[in-house]
Amino acid sequence: MLVQLAIRDIVLIDRLELDFGSGLTVLTGETGAGKSILLDAFSLALGGRGDGGLVRSGQPQGQVIAVFDPPADHPARFAAAEQELSVEGDLILRRVQMADGRSRAFVNDQPVSIQALRAIGDALVEIHGQHDDRALVDPNVHRALLDAFGGHGDLLAATRAAHSALRAAEKALQEEKAAVEAARKEADYLGHAHEELSKLDPRAGEEEALSTQRAAMMQAEKVVGDLRDAQESVSGDGSPMSTLSAALRRLERRQSQAPQLIEPSLKALDSALSALDVAQQAIDQALRDAEFDPRALEQVEERLFALRGASRKYATSADNLPVLAEKFAADLAALDAGEARLVALGKAREAADAHYRKCAAALTTARLKAVKGLDAAVTAELPPLKLERAVFTAQVVTDESQIGAEGSERVEFWVQTNPGARPGPLMKVASGGELSRFMLALKVVLADRGSAPTLVFDEIDSGAGGAAADAIGQRLARLGARVQVLSVTHAPQVAARATTHMRISKDLADKGARAATTVSPLFDEHRREEIARMLAGATITEEARAAAARLIENAQ
Repeated sequence: MLVQLAIRDIVLIDRLELDFGSGLTVLTGETGAGKSILLDAFSLALGGRGDGGLVRSGQPQGQVIAVFDPPADHPARFAAAEQELSVEGDLILRRVQMADGRSRAFVNDQPVSIQALRAIGDALVEIHGQHDDRALVDPNVHRALLDAFGGHGDLLAATRAAHSALRAAEKALQEEKAAVEAARKEADYLGHAHEELSKLDPRAGEEEALSTQRAAMMQAEKVVGDLRDAQESVSGDGSPMSTLSAALRRLERRQSQAPQLIEPSLKALDSALSALDVAQQAIDQALRDAEFDPRALEQVEERLFALRGASRKYATSADNLPVLAEKFAADLAALDAGEARLVALGKAREAADAHYRKCAAALTTARLKAVKGLDAAVTAELPPLKLERAVFTAQVVTDESQIGAEGSERVEFWVQTNPGARPGPLMKVASGGELSRFMLALKVVLADRGSAPTLVFDEIDSGAGGAAADAIGQRLARLGARVQVLSVTHAPQVAARATTHMRISKDLADKGARAATTVSPLFDEHRREEIARMLAGATITEEARAAAARLIENAQ
């Protein structure tokens, strides 16, 4: 509920701090004292429309702070948590309104958008007045009120979940249809490409290996002639090996005659022959390595050119051709599998649709059952509110072709204000004063079924007096036993039933230079005096005081 409201520099309000408790709190005062200003300021803190004209004259900005203490599981805390706000302890809603029209919003001292502030505020407070028809103009709200009365929370949750599952199944089916259709259009291309790459059978790294092999073959043709000339020089007819061998043998035969002279030469000749032998082996190996079949070069080039041709055709690297071949194979397999998935997804969509319609039908049955109880409960509240001839009915129209998360019903509140009159939509048939009393009857019936923790009624007793005003007071008090109720009223019968009574007045401030709105809690004699003023007007008589005392005593 609302714990505290602090207002600074808003229109006629200089500084104001109000503490609120449970039950029914009434705000009374003479016309022009500032009751509407107080509600405008409160609405500003809840995310209402800002206006630079709300700032007190001569001030750069105004500010409103509203402090609430909702239960830990209240929707307002979930709304705050969705904005990643701290939700421990009280919820403190603050609005700063600049004189130039700019506005800033805060929740627990963390900046938020006005939309986020409004979402949290809407969960905490409902404001109703005789000209406030927001809850009565929208059929979607009528449906929500009927569901709140019937306690359809579980059925609604099941229908919403089934609708979400149906939408997901439909989306999956449509996406698969699009994918299969696209694959069908490319089926011929995929088949040809897959066949071509399967025959080519490319391997990763193959292009580089073939390119290196081709370069080596082409270079071998250029050097083989020189290798053969070198071979001829080392081991052919012109080879020095036979001459050196003969010289070596002659010196070996003379070695015993002059060993000191011959030994070095023998070693040198032996080394030379060994070197020539090594050279011959190397040249022979080089010639063997250089030998290749020209057809092998042709085969290497054909393979290399085929890989590069496929690479250009499919606009990818040769090393990526194996990956592309696998993709084509997967796409072809997916086309076949897609057809099977289409059948399965179609069945899943049908099952989801059947489940949704089952949940929606259960909700329809519950709504049709609850509507009779709502009609009777609201109609029973009308006679004491000076609507004794009125009949309230909730029109429920089911259209199964309209699939929605909230079911298939359109609910609209109708009334017949007088016997013989033609029933019609509440907004078109009822007057402003009647609308406020119909709203009060609805809130009394629905007070413990999804109502906001704080209800504000702005002069909904306007035009009502005597027994009707007393009936309104009784119902506001009954509401106050279940939720916090704030009521701006001119009816003494309503004021007499308050748990807390506050008087709004306009006094001179700043040494009489300008007016300022103040709010004072009233107790005992001061409260009786205010109710007497409401009864008698400007001149309060002893009779009025006695009547006020009787009203308070009867209310208690």
